[in-house]
Amino acid sequence: MHSIIDSHVHLYPEEVNKDPIQWAEVNQEKQWKILCTRKRRDNSPVQLFPTVLELLKAMDDACVERSVLMGWYWETESSCEMQNAFYKSLINSHADRFSAFASVHPKTKQIKSLIKKLKDDGFSGLGELSPHSQGVAIREKSLSEILTAASELAMPVNLHVSDPDSRRYEGYVETPLKDFIALAKRFPKTRFILAHLGGLLPVKYPEVRDLENIYYDTAALPLLYESALWPLFLSHVDSSKILYGSDYPLRLYPSKTVKTGVSDFIQALESSCPSEITRAALLAGNIKAILKL
Repeated sequence: MHSIIDSHVHLYPEEVNKDPIQWAEVNQEKQWKILCTRKRRDNSPVQLFPTVLELLKAMDDACVERSVLMGWYWETESSCEMQNAFYKSLINSHADRFSAFASVHPKTKQIKSLIKKLKDDGFSGLGELSPHSQGVAIREKSLSEILTAASELAMPVNLHVSDPDSRRYEGYVETPLKDFIALAKRFPKTRFILAHLGGLLPVKYPEVRDLENIYYDTAALPLLYESALWPLFLSHVDSSKILYGSDYPLRLYPSKTVKTGVSDFIQALESSCPSEITRAALLAGNIKAILKL
């Protein structure tokens, strides 16, 4: 049995889960409301809003030993603070089950001091960030300060990436793939984890395979690509660069189950891996090495 670590999980405090739409409206989080409260054609939710206990049970059911909690690219500093306070409580109370990445807002003053405090508070990295969603140019000073601080403090950065060739959905934001190549080159000491297989970046731009500071997670993969593509991606990227991530609590197989489908996803990934060594690295070994777990 492989060790399994889910490197891309979202979770929200009770005040958000209680009434996500109203919370988003009150707290001026328009984009999050669009993305996270969407309904499918059959009027079923795109994602669920589980409690901490429900996440822990889901982890146990899927044999996931640890989840790396991802922040969000919030539109307000107060929402970032709320998310970070919630995650801080979880990594303190469930240190054996949770690690966490922090939310940061580009307009925050004294950003380096804030990131240093987040590191001291036990956060392992920054993300899921999306400068494109927040209207921040990739050469903007505030983003440079964030990425420089992340490098100096050895905190990996998870970035949201959309595939420019994928289907459009409500709330979709363009994230030009060449922007991520530029960031990786400008900040060679910053370790980037590109979510959602990086929009297939290494398949479309093979030159990025030489950039040692880029990694890719598998978040939401069943919703984005046919399973036949997964081995193709593996053939384009060194197995040490791919991290299993589910994007929990998204419903990954909506036509198959009303639940999140995490166990099904893990089984599908395992069957797509060409070797035992690759499976072990993808499911846990790579993220353990990055976070020194």
